[in-house]
Amino acid sequence: MPPVNSQLVALGTPLPAFDLPDLDGKPVTSGDLAGPALLVAFLSNHCPFVRHVERRLAEVTTELAGRGLAVVAIASNDTGIQPDDDVDGLRGQVGRVGFTFPYLVDAAQQAARDFHAACTPDFFLYDADRRLAYRGAFDRARPGNDVPVTGDLLATAVDRVLAGRDVPEPHTPSLGCGIKWSPGNEPDVVVH
Repeated sequence: MPPVNSQLVALGTPLPAFDLPDLDGKPVTSGDLAGPALLVAFLSNHCPFVRHVERRLAEVTTELAGRGLAVVAIASNDTGIQPDDDVDGLRGQVGRVGFTFPYLVDAAQQAARDFHAACTPDFFLYDADRRLAYRGAFDRARPGNDVPVTGDLLATAVDRVLAGRDVPEPHTPSLGCGIKWSPGNEPDVVVH
């Protein structure tokens, strides 16, 4: 399947509420995540676009968490379609790359629909008021394009949000594997 671009949801959009289980089944809600900035990352274990950036993502988010960034990942793929994205696969990914943030399971795919997530990876950065400040790419690296994986686009956006500043557009859309929607669960509306 061809890669899918993230949707550029309107800046200022409020953080959608969520209540999802982590990999141990413990519920985590949007209200549990305190801090002056919040990154919600839609990820998967199988996608080569995620695998291309996952180690650097672990490093960047760990560094930025020390400066006040709260981070949560959400896995929304239908595991009947993509079995490598089941809880065991996600646990393996956490162990492989050292993610230190909660990794939540969106089995009903409601969070993906509420956020208008389209691909993995797909990043949504919210400010202290939990308004969308950045949505887009981690950096310009893609599998096979020989651009170094730095995380510069996301890190720069986080720096600006932590400083109480806007993230000027244009934002580069993320590119990755389309979310594996359960049959009949595909979103009907595309947000631009």
